[in-house]
Amino acid sequence: MKIVVLDGHTLNPGDLSWAALETLGDCTVYDRTSPDETITRAKDAHIVITNKTCLSRQVIKQLPKLQYIGVLATGYNVVDTQAARDHNIVVTNVPAYSTDSVAQMVFSHLLNLAQHATEHAQSVRQGQWQTSPDFCYWQYPLIELAGQTMGIIGFGRIGRATAKLALAFGMKVLIVNRSAQTDIPEGIKPVTLDQLFCESDAVSLHCPLTDENAGLVDKITLSKMKPSAFLINTARGPLINEQDLADALNTGQIAGAGLDVLSVEPADPDTPLINAKNCYITPHIAWASKAARKRLMHCAVENVRTFLEGQPQNVVNSFVKQ
Repeated sequence: MKIVVLDGHTLNPGDLSWAALETLGDCTVYDRTSPDETITRAKDAHIVITNKTCLSRQVIKQLPKLQYIGVLATGYNVVDTQAARDHNIVVTNVPAYSTDSVAQMVFSHLLNLAQHATEHAQSVRQGQWQTSPDFCYWQYPLIELAGQTMGIIGFGRIGRATAKLALAFGMKVLIVNRSAQTDIPEGIKPVTLDQLFCESDAVSLHCPLTDENAGLVDKITLSKMKPSAFLINTARGPLINEQDLADALNTGQIAGAGLDVLSVEPADPDTPLINAKNCYITPHIAWASKAARKRLMHCAVENVRTFLEGQPQNVVNSFVKQ
């Protein structure tokens, strides 16, 4: 079996090993693959592993030996799964590997917005504490999370992990989920979307991107939020109308935003959020702790192994012919 990894660098920039995958076949790993290189590199592959390199119908039909596509992520929109099914190609993803890491990033952003530790540390580096007439000072309001309300949109694995952390901080938790929930932990209250935006001190997005919820956060929903509220997005960039959010931040309609995803990645230099007031953007790294990447690597290899054994797991086009 010839295995080609099209864009392995983000999973393994050098601190992990491809050795387990290499035991399963003749394996070639590319750090990155541009669109015009994809067919040339994958044309003889039986197994292709991709993270963000797109495998469209046009590409898939030019890969005659391809039997399996493994996506190094939970989301698999980079693959035309219908085209894969039509060509009898199994497509798998890696679910649930980064749950704790993403929930941790939610609170990294929230705590930064609440305490402004970075700015205060920088002020000390610049000598402001050394010349202060008082033993302490603060340049931004310091917000205690206990007693505040966290609104969570999407109550899957990551939403639940975020809610658990919020409860540990003494926060109240409101949730909205597209499907009914029957096992909601104590202290968590299901509400309408309008109620969540109106009552939350922090809103955290954890829903998958669909045609229906693209632009979910726009000038209408932002207008319902408290002027002291924060918005956190570690889910998908297109859930937010970026111009509307930038306008809301710059006019003080809401107090701040912490974003790990944008609608265009890498970031478009012209996105209005780059220079928006009190907007903190991290480069899509919530998933990328070493612990999470180890789990991702292990599951990706096991997906290939079980496929080769005739019992594929984590198949996202399960109606594929066998």
